[in-house]
Amino acid sequence: MGKIFAVTIAIIAILSAVPIVMNYWGPPADVSTHGPAIDEQMHETMWEAGISFLAAQFVLALFVWQFAGRGKNDKLKTFPGGAKGLVIAAFLLVGTEILALGVIGQKAWATVYFAPPDKNALTIQAQAGQFAFYFRYPGPDGKFGAIHPDKIDEGNQNFFGLDPEHDVDSRDDIIAGELAIPVNRQINLMMHSKDVGHSFYVRELRIQQDFVPGLDLAVHFTATKTGQYEIVCTQLCGLGHYNMKAYLTVLSQEDFDKWLKDKAAQ
Repeated sequence: MGKIFAVTIAIIAILSAVPIVMNYWGPPADVSTHGPAIDEQMHETMWEAGISFLAAQFVLALFVWQFAGRGKNDKLKTFPGGAKGLVIAAFLLVGTEILALGVIGQKAWATVYFAPPDKNALTIQAQAGQFAFYFRYPGPDGKFGAIHPDKIDEGNQNFFGLDPEHDVDSRDDIIAGELAIPVNRQINLMMHSKDVGHSFYVRELRIQQDFVPGLDLAVHFTATKTGQYEIVCTQLCGLGHYNMKAYLTVLSQEDFDKWLKDKAAQ
């Protein structure tokens, strides 16, 4: 039975690798400037982790095969260096792998998080709350009005707690339940949560960023293809989490200007 189990382990390991090697379920088409670097990093990570997984399973199968028929009175064999040597070897191997992946992926990471946004980037505020996303655009004055948490009133659609009566900058702010952006222009997305942890995930943009309560976070990106893409929350945020989503609409500059003008007139 032991040798049958060893063969079963090897077969399952091989079969689990087939869909990945054959690329049966590839990612959706990338629509961002930083996407190729993210995809390359993911590709390298999958290969490195996959090879390590297969190697570990084959070693396990080998050990099971080798010791499957051991009798009760057979002398036990020990690995050179004992358990301590195995732990040190595993630590060095895994540590080296993680360090290598970090070094390889630092450029892709830095492009999104460490490099400052362009001077002509369009700044948009994104707010997440149970269980919806809302987005705010500056009006013709290019300024956002101040946020007053005590004035947030979803019944009156004052989702950002604006005070247009006393705050001139907020009077021309544009609020929308969808994220519309112009194609081939960098977007600087300023993110905050009004209650619990949420997440901004657009798979075609290769972006997944958490909203952290109490922190103002930012991520910048440039979409390269017009179309509509789903924004979903990937952090379990309550009973309505399953239905928390919005849409990213990438428009030509002309269509975006028209969309912004129509929203301002509402």
